[in-house]
Amino acid sequence: MSVLFKAGKKYDNKTALFFLAPSLIGFLIFFFIPFMGGLYYSFVDSPVGGRFVGLANYIELMRNPVFQKAAYNTLIFTGICVPLNMLLSLGLALLLNRKIYGRNIMRMGFIIPLAVPVASVVLVWQILFDMNGSINAILSTIGFSPIDWMKTEYARIVVVIVYLWKNIGYNMVLFLAGLQNIPPEYYEAADIDGAGNWHKFTNITLVYLTPTTFFVFIMSIINSFKVFREVYLISGAYPHDSIYMLQHYMNNKFASLDYQMLTAAAFIMAVFIYILVLFLFKIQRKVGSTIGG
Repeated sequence: MSVLFKAGKKYDNKTALFFLAPSLIGFLIFFFIPFMGGLYYSFVDSPVGGRFVGLANYIELMRNPVFQKAAYNTLIFTGICVPLNMLLSLGLALLLNRKIYGRNIMRMGFIIPLAVPVASVVLVWQILFDMNGSINAILSTIGFSPIDWMKTEYARIVVVIVYLWKNIGYNMVLFLAGLQNIPPEYYEAADIDGAGNWHKFTNITLVYLTPTTFFVFIMSIINSFKVFREVYLISGAYPHDSIYMLQHYMNNKFASLDYQMLTAAAFIMAVFIYILVLFLFKIQRKVGSTIGG
């Protein structure tokens, strides 16, 4: 009997490996091998016949004022957008979880940005925030001077608005799913005990939304590093200093064929994101074990 079990287990392993093989091959070709190639380039002084220079590229990169500015802008942008995104999406989820008139239409309205191609939507944002655009036309009619939105410090506000418009709907759906998984009996028991709305929100809603909140937080951080598409399409490869991100720096290094600095910057950003996400997962496990206990 044990021999048949071992033979069946071995057969199952071969079958699983057979079905996993296409994905594994694709991962090796499109992810792992380019990853190792990029890591190699970050330690040499030239992509063709390069000489090993150790950490010299990383040291030079950390001293580069343009890279420092790009890293600072990226951190500021993430620090502003992520909390705003979470607060607004949670507020909308709480609102649309109630039985209010037109909530299905409102849900659809916030989800539409996920399905609309970025390139086509950016044209609308350009029309809105152009020097001769719609918003400046409205400002002029009420007596204010036009603002050159994308060539001043206001450019950061524009990018924050675009990011929130693009990502709030996704996080709202996640929070809605989390809210609908909370057993209504908990709220009924709280009502019987005479608990107020704030008490129910802090002691029931937030507690049971903890796994969803951590996931939304991580996804919001990752998506904040992907805002380059919108910024690039709105303001080009060299935007105002306030919105010059790490992705701009890497894209411009790629255009100038400076693969050493490009890969070094990419690995610094990847390591930073990996450490941050790992740290957040550890916090989530501790919080989850506390709630479970």
